Amino acid sequence: MKSLATTAEPPWSALSATQAPAATPIAFVRAIALAYERRNMRPDRALAQAQIAPELLLDDQARITAWQMEQISDAAMQELDDEALGWFHRRLPWGSYGMLARASISSPHLGVALARWCRHHGLLTDDIALHLGAEGDTATLRITEARDLGPLREFCLVSMLRNALGLSCWMVDSRIPLLSAQFAFAAPAHAEAYGVLFRAPVTFSAAQTAITFDARYLALPLRRDEVALREMLQHALPLTVLQYRRDRLLVQRVRQLLGAPQGGHGGHAAAALPQHSAETLAHLLHVSPRTLHRQLKEEGATLQGLKDEVRRTRAVDLLHRTDRPIKQVAEAAGFVNEKSFIRAFRGWTGQSPAEFRRAVRV
Repeated sequence: MKSLATTAEPPWSALSATQAPAATPIAFVRAIALAYERRNMRPDRALAQAQIAPELLLDDQARITAWQMEQISDAAMQELDDEALGWFHRRLPWGSYGMLARASISSPHLGVALARWCRHHGLLTDDIALHLGAEGDTATLRITEARDLGPLREFCLVSMLRNALGLSCWMVDSRIPLLSAQFAFAAPAHAEAYGVLFRAPVTFSAAQTAITFDARYLALPLRRDEVALREMLQHALPLTVLQYRRDRLLVQRVRQLLGAPQGGHGGHAAAALPQHSAETLAHLLHVSPRTLHRQLKEEGATLQGLKDEVRRTRAVDLLHRTDRPIKQVAEAAGFVNEKSFIRAFRGWTGQSPAEFRRAVRV
C-alpha cells in the first residue's frame, strides 16, 4: 500500500506531470534518500522514475509534485521492501499496511476501524504508538514515540497522520476536515507546506503530535468492502484527503454553526442566532464559498434552506415556550426586524407569529 502522506496536492488523475503544482518539500525526498543510504543502496532508479533530478536534493527551496512523491514512494517501498521507508528499527515488508487495512475494513463504523488500525499498528512496530480518543465533540489521533526516530522523525510522524487520515476518508468516502494539527518538533524551514498538507491550524513544538477533528465522523459507517479494498490496494490509489469533495457531515456542521447563538450563551433563550454569510461560514469550515455551496448541493441542501430551517425551529420554540414579544423573538431568530420575521414566518407556517402562538396555547 502506498504511503502518500506527504502529497500536498490533489490526486494525480486531475493533472499531468507538467501541469501539477509543486508543493511537496524536497526534505521528504531527502528522507527517502537517507533510507537508501542506511541500507547501502542508491536511490537513482527511484529518482528517475519520479523524474527528480539528483541535484534537486541540494536545493532547500525545491518542491516536487504529488505525482513525483507518489512515484518515488512507490519505487522506494518496493526496492527497500519497507513500507515504513526506514522510519523504524525493523522493516515493514511490502503489504504490511494493506494487512492493517484488511483488519479494519469489516468494522461497523469509523471509530472501530481507526481503533483497530491503532491497535494493530502496534503489532508491526513498537517504535511509535497510535492512540485514538474522543472528548466531548472532538476526536484526537495522537502519536507517542518510544525511541528517538532521528533525522527521519518528521517524515515518519507526518506520514503516519496523513496515512491514517487518508485511509479514514477513503473508508467512509468523505472528507474529514481537521480542526487542528500539532507536532512535537520545532517548525521546519518548509513549515508553510503544512497548511497545504493538513488544511488546518498547525502548531509546532507541541506537547504531542496529533490531529483533531469532529468526533461525529467516528460514527459514520464504512462505505467500502473487501472487494473495494482489493481494488484500491492493487492500483495503489493515493489515499489523500483532498480527493474527497463530499463531506458527509457538512449539512450537520453548517446547521450547528447557524444554530449556535451569539455571545457564547449556548442554548440560552436571550441569545440571538448569528447572521452568518456564506463567506463567514466558508471561512469557519476552511473551504471557499463556492465549494460550500457546491457541497451542500451534493448533499441535497442549500444554505438558505438551512438558515430557514434553523430560524424556524428557534422561532417556533420561543413562541411556544416563552411570552417574549414578537420583536424579541424575531431578533433571537436572527432577523434584522420584526416585519421581515413576520413575512418569513407566514411563509413557513401560513400563520403570523401571534396567530401561531395563540393556536399552540389553546
